[in-house]
Amino acid sequence: MTDVLDRSEPEAFAGSGGAAATANIDNLKPTSGLSTRAKLVLFLLCAANFMVAVDFSILNIAVPSIGKDLHITDANLQWIATAFALPSGGLLLLSGRIGDLAGRKKVFITGTVLFTAASLIATVAWVPAVLLAGRALQGIGAAMIVPTGMALLTTSFPEGPQRERALGINGTLMTVGFTAGMVLGGVLTQALSWRSTMVLNTVMGAVVLFGAPRLLTESRNPHASKLDIPGAATVTTALLALIYALSTAAQVGFGRPDVVIGMVAGVALLVAFGVIESRAAEPLVSLRILRRRNVAIGNIGGLVTFACMSAVVFLGTLFLQQVNGMSPTLTGLVFAVMGIAAAFGGMVAPRLIGRFGARATLAGGLLFQGTLIVPLALITPGNGTILLVTIGAVAAFGHLAAIVAYGVTATSGLEDTEQGLATGLVTTSQQVGLTLGIPLLSAVASARSDSLKSAGHTAKDALSSGIQLGMGTDGVVVLVVAVLVWFGLRPRTRAAQQ
Repeated sequence: MTDVLDRSEPEAFAGSGGAAATANIDNLKPTSGLSTRAKLVLFLLCAANFMVAVDFSILNIAVPSIGKDLHITDANLQWIATAFALPSGGLLLLSGRIGDLAGRKKVFITGTVLFTAASLIATVAWVPAVLLAGRALQGIGAAMIVPTGMALLTTSFPEGPQRERALGINGTLMTVGFTAGMVLGGVLTQALSWRSTMVLNTVMGAVVLFGAPRLLTESRNPHASKLDIPGAATVTTALLALIYALSTAAQVGFGRPDVVIGMVAGVALLVAFGVIESRAAEPLVSLRILRRRNVAIGNIGGLVTFACMSAVVFLGTLFLQQVNGMSPTLTGLVFAVMGIAAAFGGMVAPRLIGRFGARATLAGGLLFQGTLIVPLALITPGNGTILLVTIGAVAAFGHLAAIVAYGVTATSGLEDTEQGLATGLVTTSQQVGLTLGIPLLSAVASARSDSLKSAGHTAKDALSSGIQLGMGTDGVVVLVVAVLVWFGLRPRTRAAQQ
């Protein structure tokens, strides 16, 4: 008998009927043209994801200014990012499932309304509590926008060249949005104030709200009848616990009781979630879909490429500002070069998938990314800017190719009724990767830095050495996962399929 995993073979990744993954490159040209309405839908959905990606990073460079303005202590500055990351990462799967049941367009618009209103609240915040409340509401809105927006994207464009093109543009704008947030955060904060960064989010949200009711068509899973409450509660609490623990550990280390409790509770709840889903009549996450190699391994590749590239940007920002003494605006411009390279990678990725297949493009993108990040372990005050502008930018090209390929990989070979779940997993990988990569690699860098400071090294030398270790670790992790993807997605032999 043919194994259930056969439908997830790389040859079936990029096209209806299992052929388009190996289609000739010419198939990605005129035949993949989009109608005017399709282009507007694509623009709208990509704009929403761009808005969320910008929000994820735009306050990074503005954090010191916010702390000074609202009198937030250094120890509590992390909550400006964590207040957004907790709900945005923890509620993704739940929001995607609610979209399947209640209607993806409805949940998407509701999330955009909440995100826009929350951005306005953050703009006028006069005390830390109001700012953090606004950030938390932004995170809830983002958790509703991202999975439903991705599901609307994959159900609006059929498998094959059109979906690959749409995912390529979307993936490019996600990464460019993250980088643009760094640039805009520095420029706006220095030219106006940190509040102007939240005004930008409010304006973008209003633009999305203007077009969404007119352009989007309602989409839902007609076979879903109820929400898996035990599963939803368990996985949401698990993700919240893990994100809190890792975000806090990056600041205070792994020894504090609340960090240990959060880690243990998160892992235990994930195990309980697996048990619940194996017995649920209508599970939040079907274990059957996770047994598809393209879904499981594709999402691992996506999580790692997001986690490790976001960590490179964060560690590089620390290096440029705190070791090299560069201004926020110039720091943002350095990463703008990465954004340009990433955009080029997003444009080329659909052609690579059409020519070589999703498996080769995903593994190759990860290999490219990891190979070029490893040399950043040699970063020094003398060569840091050059390395980030050159090697780091080329690594961003591979990163975007991997993003597009993993989106195609993890959503192909599935019915439209499964797209909400599949895209919920894809977007969870994205957001959890963005959320966990920075604290994990920061913890590695901090441990090395603290050890050197205790041994008598200067703060700047200790920080520089810690960042070097963080960069090297980052690159090695990506390379290991590239190998896992290549061998994990190998086509089964005919003998193994019988």
